[in-house]
Amino acid sequence: MPTFQFEAIDAATGKEIRDKVEAPTEAEAQATIRAMGYMVTKLKAQKQQQAAAAAGKRKPGRTFAIGGVKSRDLTLFTRQLSILQDAGLPILRSLKVLANMQKPGRLKNSLLDVCDEIEGGSTLSEAMSKSPKAFDRLYTNMIRAGEAGGALEVILRRLAEFMERAQSLKRKVKGAMVYPAVVVSVAVGILCFIMIKIVPQFKKIFDDFGSTLPPMTQVLIDISNWVVNYWYLIPAIPFGFRLIIKGICMISYGRFGWDLFVLKAPIFGQLVEKNIMSRSSRTLGTLLASGVPILEALNITKETSGNMMFEKLFQKVSDSIRDGNAIAKPLKEYSVPPFNNVAM
Repeated sequence: MPTFQFEAIDAATGKEIRDKVEAPTEAEAQATIRAMGYMVTKLKAQKQQQAAAAAGKRKPGRTFAIGGVKSRDLTLFTRQLSILQDAGLPILRSLKVLANMQKPGRLKNSLLDVCDEIEGGSTLSEAMSKSPKAFDRLYTNMIRAGEAGGALEVILRRLAEFMERAQSLKRKVKGAMVYPAVVVSVAVGILCFIMIKIVPQFKKIFDDFGSTLPPMTQVLIDISNWVVNYWYLIPAIPFGFRLIIKGICMISYGRFGWDLFVLKAPIFGQLVEKNIMSRSSRTLGTLLASGVPILEALNITKETSGNMMFEKLFQKVSDSIRDGNAIAKPLKEYSVPPFNNVAM
């Protein structure tokens, strides 16, 4: 019998549980865990050979797909599903209708898998949790809350509105970044033109004079000579910088330092901080309004924040609430970041 390793939250005490359970299928494993009084947050079969073999056999209607699902497509699907549920159409029929409307790709494959799981007896949230590349933990937990409360159509409507607001905010942030990106690009282009075309002409004039140049002028000419001789290395500089940052972020302490540096960067840092605050607050508020327990909502918000500084903050808040404290005190206490050498 397959063995499943799971992570869950004890509904009575709020503690995180990590254990194993044996069950014939993943659906029965989830039912067994729920019968123990736990809320499943992660479930994984230890023996992956059968799953890998099954994945290698392409099911009817599926096409080869690389990558995840575009947020725009998932938002549109969620809005359409909420409309169909408001109209009273059965969930399986709604999913099949929307799956047939999708273009070949990851979302269509995932919806067909969800339909197969539901026909096999799984709930909608259980079926979606088996397609993590299409439906993340935030999505599946809100669906689970809607199923538990008997208000799936309301939850789908809230989820669609949440995703539409997130898309709107993302467009505004991208729009705000267009102007500084264009200014910086034009400035770099002008500077390179001056170094390659203008400064060498002045160098010839200074050489004819035969006099000693001031230190700053000499530095400018040396930089111009380097740009003329090694101009092909200029595009490699940002790629090299990106590789260095990736190497730093592979270490937990380095990632925390980089994320903290991004938050403290002039002008740009304030934009990033407000974006994360807006997204995290909206995520937490939507989860709580949908009936997700506070500890599970904080864990999901932590994972979707995208910044290690906020991840540590939400983890501290979660630990404090588990100890019986209110949410406001730890938010204020842990909002000041600690010292970090990488950030400095």
